[in-house]
Amino acid sequence: MTETTPFDLSGAALLVVDLQPDFMPGGALAVAEGDQIIAPIRRLVLAGLFPLQVATQDWHPPGHISFASHHAGKQPFDTIELYGHEQTLWPDHCVQGSTGAQLHQGLDLTPLAAVVRKGMDPDVDSYSGFRNNWSPAGERPATGLGGYLRDRGVDTVFCCGLARDVCVQWTALDAADYGFQTFVLWDLTRGVDPGNDDRVCAELRAKGVRIITSDQLPTG
Repeated sequence: MTETTPFDLSGAALLVVDLQPDFMPGGALAVAEGDQIIAPIRRLVLAGLFPLQVATQDWHPPGHISFASHHAGKQPFDTIELYGHEQTLWPDHCVQGSTGAQLHQGLDLTPLAAVVRKGMDPDVDSYSGFRNNWSPAGERPATGLGGYLRDRGVDTVFCCGLARDVCVQWTALDAADYGFQTFVLWDLTRGVDPGNDDRVCAELRAKGVRIITSDQLPTG
């Protein structure tokens, strides 16, 4: 699934996507083996290979429109049509101020330049770190991450975190749409459904996103 190529990290940013307890085994919206990527991501962040490092954080108000509990008669993982697009309904997760919504304590926050919170609009879901999902106006409002990175001279982004087939994928696809050279560190992600891996790879590569593993990065 991965490729080999040399990397110039001088204009690169590391994006750590939604490394939060609610996405870990035992959490409200658990991703199998999600806890296995915490230590290697911590080591990568502390290694200082990237000039800029940013985390995203799911940060939903109570009663968020993406929660199955918000919709009478619906169960988690049911789908509905919302603003003309398919919406998966999720268990309540990453509720603002809750323990499960915090960035994981195993991730050292000190080297991070910024944390971008998403999913804060009660009526709009948000998977990508760059843009929210569709709004009632039929648009995907920007989070501001794209401009933040450009203003700091970033031209390349490397994505890791959770979940591979949802928020990491959407973040990487939007990064490519924003014109960034985009990589996914495949071994530092895990999926809600590992059966989606082939589809995810195909969709990423169709947008020019490159898939590598962390051991292909420079060592310093």
